[in-house]
Amino acid sequence: MSSVRTVLGDLPAERLGVCDAHDHLFFGSPRLPGEELDSRSAARAELAAFRAQGGDAVVQWTPYGLGRRAADLPSLAREAGVHVVAATGLHQDVHYDGATLDGLRHRLAEVFVTELTEGIGTSGVRAGLVKVAGGFHALDAHTRWTMTAAAEAHHATDAPIAVHLELGTGALDVLDLLCGELGVPPQRVILGHLNRAPDGVAHRQAAEAGCWLAFDGPSRAHHATDWRMPEAVRALADAGFGDRLLLGGDTTTAAARSVDGGPGMPYLLRRVRPRLALAVGEELVARILAENPGRAFGVEWR
Repeated sequence: MSSVRTVLGDLPAERLGVCDAHDHLFFGSPRLPGEELDSRSAARAELAAFRAQGGDAVVQWTPYGLGRRAADLPSLAREAGVHVVAATGLHQDVHYDGATLDGLRHRLAEVFVTELTEGIGTSGVRAGLVKVAGGFHALDAHTRWTMTAAAEAHHATDAPIAVHLELGTGALDVLDLLCGELGVPPQRVILGHLNRAPDGVAHRQAAEAGCWLAFDGPSRAHHATDWRMPEAVRALADAGFGDRLLLGGDTTTAAARSVDGGPGMPYLLRRVRPRLALAVGEELVARILAENPGRAFGVEWR
């Protein structure tokens, strides 16, 4: 039976509910000094605000070494009444120091599998996906290393693989590597940040390959493509790919949280949902939010 691996245990995929398919409760990177998401109380408030808008689940894409605070996730999920999914994986190399990467050099797939099957550190919280990242229009050596390890972890566990596309680029190269060379079924691959590069041809080709397409990160000051997202979603829906689409918020800085004056998690349901409903209809938006995520993140765990 297909299930989503949440921080409170495996959940039948059909029970996931209205889902923010890509966001962060905790996140910290040397590339974003002073903007760390490291407050438990702020994370709880953000989950509560999302829940108040009708949200049921949040998939946290924060990978290894970037402040996941996995031990805090179960209690936050219980207190807010929201299903939370944690991630293993590795981001681009610029987010890590050399010593961290050297320590993982010959055991990365093993780390991913352990975090998926046994738990993250001593927290006992099992990850429900592997998050990796591409580069800008390119797949460098670090990307190939991390994606190879992600594919090994997928083959061992059936875990889905979520991919940060740098500025929305490189989708087809990622699919060539993961699904072509490394043998990952496309229905286990989730491509993130497609809204940042609204290339309809690339979107259509990625959808035809059979993967999941995530439009995540609305209202970012340095990504002026919000206004094109409904048109991109409508084009894919009209082409018959409405059942392959996901939506997320991708809150990565403290200033972006709703509790600190930003759009945050609730914006997805408060503004994006009705805006998209005008473009593609409420029924499809409801399916994108409440049915597609269960199928994307629900697998038959091994």
